[in-house]
Amino acid sequence: MITHVLVANRGEIARRVFATARRMGLSTTAVFSDSDASAPHVAEADVAVRLPGDTPGETYLRAERLVQAARSTGADTVHPGYGFLSENAAFAQAVSDAGLRWVGPPVQAIESMGSKVEAKELMADAGVPVLAELDPESVTESELPILVKASAGGGGRGMRVVRTLAELPEQLDAARREAESAFGDPTVFCERYLEAGRHIEVQVLADAHGTVWALGERECSIQRRHQKVVEEAPSPLVERIGPRLRERLFESARLAASAIGYEGAGTVEFLADEQGEFFFLEMNTRLQVEHPVTENTTGVDLVRLQLQIADGHELPAEPPTSRGHSIEVRLYAEDPAHDWRPQSGTLQRIEFGDTAAEFSALSSPGVRLDSGFASGDAVGIHYDPMLAKVISFGESREEAARLLAASLTRAEIHDLITNRDLLVRILRHPAFLAGDTDTAFFDRHGLAALSRPLASDDAADLAAVAAAMSSAAENRLTARANAGIPSGWRNLPSVPQTKTYTCGDREIEVSYSAKRTGLEIANHPGLALVDATPNRVVLDVPGEHGPVRRSFDITRYDDRVHVDSPLGPVALVRVPRFTDPADLVTEGSLLAPMPGKVIRLAAATGDRVTAGQPILWLEAMKMEHTVAAPADGLLSELDVVAGQQVEVGTVLAVVDAPDTEENA
Repeated sequence: MITHVLVANRGEIARRVFATARRMGLSTTAVFSDSDASAPHVAEADVAVRLPGDTPGETYLRAERLVQAARSTGADTVHPGYGFLSENAAFAQAVSDAGLRWVGPPVQAIESMGSKVEAKELMADAGVPVLAELDPESVTESELPILVKASAGGGGRGMRVVRTLAELPEQLDAARREAESAFGDPTVFCERYLEAGRHIEVQVLADAHGTVWALGERECSIQRRHQKVVEEAPSPLVERIGPRLRERLFESARLAASAIGYEGAGTVEFLADEQGEFFFLEMNTRLQVEHPVTENTTGVDLVRLQLQIADGHELPAEPPTSRGHSIEVRLYAEDPAHDWRPQSGTLQRIEFGDTAAEFSALSSPGVRLDSGFASGDAVGIHYDPMLAKVISFGESREEAARLLAASLTRAEIHDLITNRDLLVRILRHPAFLAGDTDTAFFDRHGLAALSRPLASDDAADLAAVAAAMSSAAENRLTARANAGIPSGWRNLPSVPQTKTYTCGDREIEVSYSAKRTGLEIANHPGLALVDATPNRVVLDVPGEHGPVRRSFDITRYDDRVHVDSPLGPVALVRVPRFTDPADLVTEGSLLAPMPGKVIRLAAATGDRVTAGQPILWLEAMKMEHTVAAPADGLLSELDVVAGQQVEVGTVLAVVDAPDTEENA
């Protein structure tokens, strides 16, 4: 009988399992790396064990340390979560050999599905439709484009789309390096790439008594770099085509699970076209990141079922029926507008004030939050930069999308760039609302347009006014003399007071004067200040049919100002009145866009380079990032070497433009 569970994972994943374990009256053990010592999942467990080191290879990928942690705390069961060693057959075997219970399928089933190459062969033999595997050494022009895929793992790691034979060798090498870094296995293979397919997956559960459930399908077609961004249940494609497609998908998923003697929770993934033809992609022998949408639409707790199956319980003959619609988005610390660049640093604030639940299924319309971070936590460079999963449930798909978009818009997320604006624009896009959500969504509708800030330039201008007024209010409260005199008051006419902010690439100047009739704000005729405190400002904004009263919440972190309002979040940086010469860098400098490790150099000091030519590659958060020349010129400085760790803002190299060279 299970009494004490160790979760061999971190962050949101560990918190999710702990939540169910507490509801079942089970004891819990957390494990943590040095950089995770203050993470929420550590505090929530009954007992925690340190894994010395920071990187996954030093910590969460060390099977022997995880088993030792379970033994030392009296845990009798290991739940692997998802990611890391969750699909590692050797780890499952080590857990069993130690006399511990494994929450997952038999070792043989993991081995069968652990290699995507072997898995496709097994599925073809079982009667499940598959895409043919292609030999990288014999791919022809007529077979392009192709997809290079890591045989182990998932999450988009080790995947590359190849459109020309000339780039195939380089992309194979890059995929192998990324797969080795993420999963410890460099094996890759190729298959035909469908430009605009639908990613449909079926949740399965199977017990040791022969019962296999197909517990609804999910659609996860909107992806970036082959990693899911939006997931939902049920699938809009299946809903459109009808129950016959659902029956075929369910039957194929049950065949797949039965063919390998599966037990526990798993997901069978398919790629479908608009006519409803589908092909097996892979089987994930674990819980999925997107499992909450299935929980919301079926009312079950999948982690509870996992633990019960591991404890020998029998499933009922038939799964529960589905109802309503659920949508999940992955909130990432990343900048979609700049090649999905991951972000790291302190997450000063993350607050969703309207969530109905955390880590549990919703039974009525609302929003659920599953997060591994709290306000003030550090987002490091060693792990995936997902901050939270935000999940809605509604009676209809339209309601679910509306609820989720509104919750994301109102959330307060400070001091890290995220994909929040992109997610909201997706959820409100006419194509998404119509169910047109294939894997080419970003290509078709334009990433630049989708990743635009929610707040317009006019809204940002108002936010800057609110920031200036809140700053003035704070100055009055902290003034040592004449604190009772209104801000900006002068006995005689004087020049206006001015505060300047940057907002992205824009500079916004707020100029205001205190008059007998009230505050006058330059370039904002008719705008009236109703109230101002250091944290909240109320303005009457002139409109076509009269003034509209708007409220703005302001939070400051040194020179950084966050303004939250229904017009959209705005992040500002206060421009100092005087510039410190030490803050200046040489023109043409290439700065590190994130903390990371230099893994390769592609040029040397003195080389002539062209705009867009790769200079070096950084590895951060398990992904490779290219640093390229900003313009044609001479590489006059190269200040790093392969293997060097760099911080964000580090000068990596300097490219002198031709006119700079002539004047030298």
